[in-house]
Amino acid sequence: MYVATKGGERAIENAHAWLAEERRGDPDVAELGLEQIQQQLSLAVTRVMAEGSLYDPDLAALAIKQARGDLIEAIFLIRAYRTTLPRFGLTNPVETADMACDRRISATFKDAPGGQVLGPTFDYTHRLLDFKLAADGDVPDAPRADPRMEPTPHITTFLQREDIIQPEPGSDETPGDLTREPMAFPADRDIRLQSLARGDEGFLLGMAYSTQRGYARTHAFVGELRIGKVPVEMEIPELGFAIEIGEIDLTECETINQFNGSKTQPPQFTRGYGLVFGQSERKAIAVALVDRALRWRELGEDNLGAPAQDEEFVLSHCDNIQATGFLEHIKLPHYVDFQAELELVRKLRRETMGDPQEAAE
Repeated sequence: MYVATKGGERAIENAHAWLAEERRGDPDVAELGLEQIQQQLSLAVTRVMAEGSLYDPDLAALAIKQARGDLIEAIFLIRAYRTTLPRFGLTNPVETADMACDRRISATFKDAPGGQVLGPTFDYTHRLLDFKLAADGDVPDAPRADPRMEPTPHITTFLQREDIIQPEPGSDETPGDLTREPMAFPADRDIRLQSLARGDEGFLLGMAYSTQRGYARTHAFVGELRIGKVPVEMEIPELGFAIEIGEIDLTECETINQFNGSKTQPPQFTRGYGLVFGQSERKAIAVALVDRALRWRELGEDNLGAPAQDEEFVLSHCDNIQATGFLEHIKLPHYVDFQAELELVRKLRRETMGDPQEAAE
C-alpha cells in the first residue's frame, strides 16, 4: 500500500545545506568569482539578462553562480528580484542607428553603407576544441578595431527610399507593458515583441527553424544584424530635457522577407524584427523570424496553420519561467490525488476485468 511520506523544516534545511555544498564544489579548487563569470561567460550573462528582463550584468553573474550554472534557474532568480524594484521613470526609445557597432553584417548587400564589421563571432571558427584553454595558456592578443562610433544607417532605409519594402507604421501611443499587465489575445505587435524578446531561446529557435522548413510563409534574408552599445536617455522634469543615464549592449536584427502585394498594392518586401539585450545573435534572428510569421493577419496574408503563426500557442509557451513552474510542479507531493485515482483504477478493474490479484485482495 502506498503511504504519504512526511518531512519538515529540518529536511528542507539539510537540502539547502547540501545544495550550498554542491554549489561550492571541491574547496581545494579556487572559487569562481562574479567578475570571472561576467567577463568570461558573457553570453550566459547576456541570456540571463534578456530572459530575466533586467539589464544588470553583476546581478546576472550572481544569479548564474547561485544557480550552479542552470540558466533558467538564474533567469527565475532575476525575474523574482526584478519584481522588488520600484519604477521611478521611463527612458526614451533608444536610437539603434546611433549604435557604436562592435559587429555589423548584412546578407543582402556586400558593400553596405557603413561597411561590414565581422567583430567577435563564432561564425568562422572550425568548432575544434582548443586544448590551450584547458592548459590555462594565454591566448595571443588579436588585432581588433575600435567600435564604429559614427551613426550607421539601417539597410532598410535604402530600400524605403525606393518604396520597395513595407513601411513600419509609426505611433505616438505608449507601448504596452507585459511586465505590468497580463497578456490578452489578440496581442498587438509591441506586446508580441516584448514576449519574444524575453522568451526562451531554445523554444524560439525551434519555432524559427520551423518557419524556414516551410511551416509559414517566411523565407527571409538577414537585411542587417548589428551588435553594440547604445546610449540610454531619460527626460528629467526638473531640467526640461533628456540626459544620458548610461549605455547598454544590444543585438538588433532586421529580416527582409518575400514579396507581398495585391491588386491594389504593388509588390513589396516585408520585414521581421528582433531586439535583445547583449550579444545574442541566434536569439535576435529567431525573434525576427517568428515576428514575421506572426504578422500574417496585419499583412493581409492567409494563415497556413503553421505553429509559428499561432499567436496564442507561441506567446503562451515561449516563457521558460512559466513553463518551468508548471512542469516542475508535478514533482511536488500529489499523494492525495494519486491515491484517489489509484483506488478508482482498482475499482474499475475489479468491476470490468475481474483481475485475479484484485479479486484475491
